[in-house]
Amino acid sequence: MLLRPIDNPPNPWAHTDVEYLQGSVPDARLRIYEDASRSILSKNDSPDVGFTWSVNPYRGCFHACAYCYARPSHEYLSLGAGTDFERKIIVKRDAPALLREAFEKRSWEGGTVVFSGVTDCYQPLEASYKLTQGCLEVCAEYKNPAAVITKSPLIERDADLLVRLHEVASIDVVISIPFWNADNARAIEPFVATPQRRMRTVERLAARGLSVQVNVAPIIPGLNDEDIGDVLKAAKEAGAVRAGWTLMRLPGSVAPVFEERLRAALPLRADKVMRRVRETRNGKLNDPRFGTRWQGEGVYAEAVAALFKRTALHLGLEVTRMGNHEGATSFERPTKPKRQLTLF
Repeated sequence: MLLRPIDNPPNPWAHTDVEYLQGSVPDARLRIYEDASRSILSKNDSPDVGFTWSVNPYRGCFHACAYCYARPSHEYLSLGAGTDFERKIIVKRDAPALLREAFEKRSWEGGTVVFSGVTDCYQPLEASYKLTQGCLEVCAEYKNPAAVITKSPLIERDADLLVRLHEVASIDVVISIPFWNADNARAIEPFVATPQRRMRTVERLAARGLSVQVNVAPIIPGLNDEDIGDVLKAAKEAGAVRAGWTLMRLPGSVAPVFEERLRAALPLRADKVMRRVRETRNGKLNDPRFGTRWQGEGVYAEAVAALFKRTALHLGLEVTRMGNHEGATSFERPTKPKRQLTLF
C-alpha cells in the first residue's frame, strides 16, 4: 500500500499550510529524527488509564494504523498527523540510559513502566535501534515491573529477556489484534503483520511461560465488531489468559485521516462505519470524557460490550480493564561494588 504524502490534515497549531501542485507531490519517504530530551518517563494522570508511567522510545509509528489516537501528538512537533506521523519518526537514542538515570533517583518508587503510550515500541525501527530492548534490560537489572503493548512479532526477538524479567518482576505482555479478517486489517493497519501472524506471537510467548493478554482494540463499529468471537477464540487456543477491548474514538486530526483511508480502501463499508461510530458517540466522532471515551455509549456500544464480555468469559479468558497494569513493586537498585581501600 502506497502512502500519499498529502494525507496530512491541517495542523491546528501551525500558522501556515503547504499545498502541492498536481504532479509535484514528493514521495513519503521514511525520515528519522533524533530527540535530545533529557528525560524518558512520561507521567499519566488520566483516571481511566490504568497506569501512571510510560516510556516512548519513539514518536510516530511506521505501522500507519488509520485510527491511531496518538496521531495529533505529532502536531506539537510542527508535523502532520497523517503521513508525517507514519514516516517522520523521532527516535530517543538515550532512552535506556535515561531510564537507568530515572531509576537511580531517590524519588523513584518502582511503579510499573508501560511500553508505550503514544507509539508502538516494537515498530520496525526497533529491529536496528534496539531502544525498547535496552530499556527492558534496565527494568530487569532494577527488578522494575513493566508492561509491553505491541502489534509487532518483533517482540519475539526479546522472548529470553522477557522471561528473565518475569523471573524478578511483574511483566504484562499485551498483543493488539483488533481484526481477524486479514483484508480489512490490511486496509486499516497497512504496515502491520497479519492478525494470524500476531496470534502466532501470542502462542510463542505463552509457550515460554509469559502471561499474555490480547487486546481487541480498537473495535470499529460496523467493521471489526464481527471479528470479536474469532479473535477471542484464537487467543484462547494460543494460550492467552486475559482479553481487553476499547471502542474506537476519533479525536482531532485522527477523524479525517481515518475516514479518508476508510473510503479509499473500503468504500462500500464507509457510510455504515461512520454512521455506527456516531451512534456510539452521541452523534459525534469523539467523546473525550473520562469514563465513556474508551467504551462509548448507547445501545450499539452496550451490545458490543456485552458480546465481548460474554464471549471472553465463556472461553475462560479474564476480562481486564484496558491498560490496568498497576500492582505491587519488586523494584530494587543493584548493589554497587564497594571501593577497595589501598595502603597508599
